[in-house]
Amino acid sequence: MILSIIEAAPGHVAPIAARMRTIDRLECAAAGHAPDAALAIGLAGATVAWSALVDGEPQAMFGVSPRSALERSGIPWFLGSDAVLRHGRALLRFGPAFLDRMHADFPRLDNAVSCGNRAAIRLLKRWGFVVEPDLHMIGNQPFHFFWSQR
Repeated sequence: MILSIIEAAPGHVAPIAARMRTIDRLECAAAGHAPDAALAIGLAGATVAWSALVDGEPQAMFGVSPRSALERSGIPWFLGSDAVLRHGRALLRFGPAFLDRMHADFPRLDNAVSCGNRAAIRLLKRWGFVVEPDLHMIGNQPFHFFWSQR
């Protein structure tokens, strides 16, 4: 299986939404969105966004959207399928370059991750994010806030 990263496109939304991991679906629902709407909103609002393809098929989308232009902070996001997470080593290796690009626009990156999204929490920590230990309810789900500052 080959992982490649390309610029995200609207045509990637439906295939990724159809294969989205259950925990990512729960995160979308907590924010009040269906998977396809969450991806479309993320893509439309992103300053940069990419899609991860596995064997040429869109399996994840990620990027950063502005939180505050005044404070120069952004909201990093990543939604995808189980297939993309099978490429954990590649994600670890590619991640820093994409985070550098996000940090070029926004010195501070912050968002929330479901406390049940253990794979994402491990990846965030490996990429250098601080994952706060306190739980915060978003919708009906417990989340951890996470952030990175450069």
